Amino acid sequence: MTQSARIGLLMLCTGLSPLALAHNPICECEEHGSGEIVCTGGFSDGSGAPGVTLDVISYDEEVLVPGKLGEDSRLSFKRPDGEFYVLFDAGPGHVVEIDHTEIASQ
Repeated sequence: MTQSARIGLLMLCTGLSPLALAHNPICECEEHGSGEIVCTGGFSDGSGAPGVTLDVISYDEEVLVPGKLGEDSRLSFKRPDGEFYVLFDAGPGHVVEIDHTEIASQ
């Protein structure tokens, strides 16, 4: 392999390294009897998300339950009346929305 080919390969690998370190947001919510919903957030690399914003929002954009994930990357709340969605917001490009119809009972 020529010197210029090695340099080109090194530059290509260096340019792609941030992609290898990228992680996607993950959030799951389940109903645990008597209307309590527990949501757990984190990232695809296995890391948790303590302190990340997780809000429960009505379809008319009213924040019903403002919150942040606890040290265990979880938040629990009473199921609101009506239609709503859960917004896990870890910053630009790291947002997950879960509609109330997607929250299964255990």
